[in-house]
Amino acid sequence: MTAPARVDSDLELDVVLLRKETLAEGVVRLTLGRPGGEPLPEWRPGAHVDLLLGPGLERQYSLCGDPGDRSALQVAVLREPESRGGSRFVHEELADGTRLAIRGPRNHFALVDAPRYLFIAGGIGITPILPMLAEVDARGADWRLVYGGRTRASMAFAEELSSRFPDRVSVRPQDETGLLDLDGLLSGEAGDTAVYCCGPEPLLLAVEARRPGVRVERFAPKEITGVDLAFEVELAQSGMTLAVPPGKSILEVVEDAGIPALSSCQEGTCGTCETPVLEGLVDHRDSILTDEEQAENDTMMICVSRARGAKLVLDL
Repeated sequence: MTAPARVDSDLELDVVLLRKETLAEGVVRLTLGRPGGEPLPEWRPGAHVDLLLGPGLERQYSLCGDPGDRSALQVAVLREPESRGGSRFVHEELADGTRLAIRGPRNHFALVDAPRYLFIAGGIGITPILPMLAEVDARGADWRLVYGGRTRASMAFAEELSSRFPDRVSVRPQDETGLLDLDGLLSGEAGDTAVYCCGPEPLLLAVEARRPGVRVERFAPKEITGVDLAFEVELAQSGMTLAVPPGKSILEVVEDAGIPALSSCQEGTCGTCETPVLEGLVDHRDSILTDEEQAENDTMMICVSRARGAKLVLDL
């Protein structure tokens, strides 16, 4: 399978909140447009944007609307009980007409070409999968979705999906049907089925353990293992060679040296700091690149990943 080219953008745009609406318990949908009605950037299923909510308050949300509609972008936001400020701000402070900014779109969860698809969503993890369903269905592809959540009332889009695709969508609220039967779900799938999964980390880990090569989208970083060793990083564009000590990221060292580098999450989940690798082996610690993409060794997330040798040469 070959993934389509990523639709990456570091462009920042001013937008206005056209409409905020409640979709389910603890979930709101934001519809964003340009203040003057100008067309928004193109994007493909699986893409996300950074919402720049205020100083030091940036969050990444998957686009869940129609890629063919350049007049609006839509994201759905879950109110997190342990919110660090982002979801609380969205739910409590944002109102129709609020001006804010976005960065992106950026896509690390691209839809590949495959003879058939299995989508597994947990809770708010349904959001990046929605545009994928519309695209594969329009192609006439063979696909199905299994959608789990705590309760039916907390599962955004569940009723809409069940009504639209009754033969392809299985809605499985935990309080009604228990945990998803992943063994039964995955054991009979053919090897050429493209499996996509998005949701809470326990679900992602369980699916990854049962299905090598599954494509996942994470909302939180994987646990980082490995020992931090010192190494050097040569910046090809800037003509500088910098020392990266244990306990400090490449991103931090580069910023300390006054070299501009885009970043957002600083935990290896958003892809904003992705940087081309020209020489050296990478100790990949991000939660974005697939095993195959990491093996190619031609790009890295400098906020978390390190060198597997004495030196890296980066296109910075």
